[in-house]
Amino acid sequence: MNAADFRRRAAIARAVPLETVLAFRGAVRNRHDQSKWHTEQGPLSVTGCKFTNWHGKQGGGGAIDLVMHLAQVDCVAAIQWLEEHLVSNPPTVNHPSSPPATSKALQLPAPDVHQLDRVRQYLTERRQLSVSLIEPLIQSGKLYADRRGNAVFLMVAGKPNRPIGAELRGTGPQAWRGLAPGSRKDAGYFWIGQPGTQNIILCESAIDAISCHQLHPHLLCLSTAGVRSNPRWLSNLITHGYTLHCGFDADPPGDAAAARMIAQHPTIHRQRPPAHDWNDVLTSSR
Repeated sequence: MNAADFRRRAAIARAVPLETVLAFRGAVRNRHDQSKWHTEQGPLSVTGCKFTNWHGKQGGGGAIDLVMHLAQVDCVAAIQWLEEHLVSNPPTVNHPSSPPATSKALQLPAPDVHQLDRVRQYLTERRQLSVSLIEPLIQSGKLYADRRGNAVFLMVAGKPNRPIGAELRGTGPQAWRGLAPGSRKDAGYFWIGQPGTQNIILCESAIDAISCHQLHPHLLCLSTAGVRSNPRWLSNLITHGYTLHCGFDADPPGDAAAARMIAQHPTIHRQRPPAHDWNDVLTSSR
């Protein structure tokens, strides 16, 4: 690839709307300030093609800079990520002033059994998740590997466990996470535990949910796929008499979302991880 080709690729990748990148990576828009998003690197403010992370005192312009910041990768890796996930078929992101868009069809990654050992190794060695939890998830189809070696955690809805999306987690040296195109986070969730359990804890990711269940086997652990204070399915769980705990990360976005959740649903209790998140609790205890 020559310099002209690289500049062309970079220009196309850079033009992806920042809101599209944020939504795909599971960031949550602030309900009261549409320019603010809660992300994996903390709260960001977005103005046009520019963003600012006030806590980290960092910022930039364009989708490449944003991916570099969120995923902590270099420019080349950011361009590759944008090309793989958003450039050719970007998901629709609705703006407050826009009319509702037609829901995009769910596009789950195809399973690749040849990458499964890589996913197993990542989850059991780097994340220290128990084989006794990982293998049943694989056998049930709730966890699999795609062709890029990403761990795919299926999000489901209803008693038939109908797929409505998937959390994607990279297993390579550069950490990143996202959602399968067309995922509908408000329609369902990834979960682990015994069906019929009345005590539920809400976590920010599938890996945190598995970690929390490993630490607390009596709990049914759900992932909200990002920091979200009021997913659509939450009221239904409350109506059905479940005892709910908010186990969001022990950081400003997690604490703020937990406070909003409890303000809207006072029966929910805060269960703050004693470390940054539940996987950190798990790995630090070993």
